[in-house]
Amino acid sequence: MSMTFITGGARSGKSRFAERMAAESKHKVIYIATAQALDQEMVQRIAIHRQRRPRRWETIEEPKYVSMVLKDIRKSGKFDDCGVILIDCLALLVSNWLPLEKAEKSSTWEELRKTLLEEIGAIIQEIRKMEKHIIIVSNEVGLGLVPEYPLGRLYRDLLGEVNQMVALAADEVYFMVSGIPLKIK
Repeated sequence: MSMTFITGGARSGKSRFAERMAAESKHKVIYIATAQALDQEMVQRIAIHRQRRPRRWETIEEPKYVSMVLKDIRKSGKFDDCGVILIDCLALLVSNWLPLEKAEKSSTWEELRKTLLEEIGAIIQEIRKMEKHIIIVSNEVGLGLVPEYPLGRLYRDLLGEVNQMVALAADEVYFMVSGIPLKIK
């Protein structure tokens, strides 16, 4: 098992770098997509990502429970011939865990945080049980302005905490700047 974590700002080249790393491995790839096509912009973004991926890659779409997908991959035997799993991306996964009807009430924030961090812990535990190279992509949102609204700050804080957990567990960590990967671990 090895885990590579790739982070950086929006449009920094994270996904392209991750896809190139997966393709260069010469292994069969499982691509776990966390995006949801909830509006026309996301429909277009998802289409661009799909077009870039080789058709031979297995794609599994799961917006929230990636740990269950990893468990199924590990236990089913169906994907034993796959050597790489690419998860793109944690930033969307975190936003999927923040349903507006719950996240707008600050009284629910600690429970949302706890549930999300349990899922991230479960993802890391499943990865540790696998004999595959796992590549995880996420946005870095802590370098910019402090969000004006409480919900924006909650998202930034949760994603920052998630990124720290994954980076700590990862064997390699890359920070993307203008399409250039900087290895930081």
